[in-house]
Amino acid sequence: MELIKLSGDFSVCKIKSPEQIDFSQEFVFLSKTDDEISLVCDSFRVPPGTIDYEPNWKGLKISGVLDFGMIGVIAKISNILAEAGISIFVISTYNTDYVFVKAENYDKCTYELMRSGYVVK
Repeated sequence: MELIKLSGDFSVCKIKSPEQIDFSQEFVFLSKTDDEISLVCDSFRVPPGTIDYEPNWKGLKISGVLDFGMIGVIAKISNILAEAGISIFVISTYNTDYVFVKAENYDKCTYELMRSGYVVK
């Protein structure tokens, strides 16, 4: 399986309103529940008035379109990284999944995934 490195640094944010978001940007991941509105965006685009945020995340995109019937894609990646002591933040979209790790663990993350047979571009 191939993973693609995302350029830039990301922040995970808790925001007040989706009206704050510039959806014209390349990477904007928004989720809303009855408890909160979460945003993952480029760190330099954290909206003013953000309730809280966690900066310094780096991302990997699973290449290609994943079929909904595929089993264990994230489980395999998360197990490899858990064994290496690396926590992850995962976002799933209709087409694929994204794995984020703290910037200080990024090199170790890509090394462990490549050592386990993944191609990281």
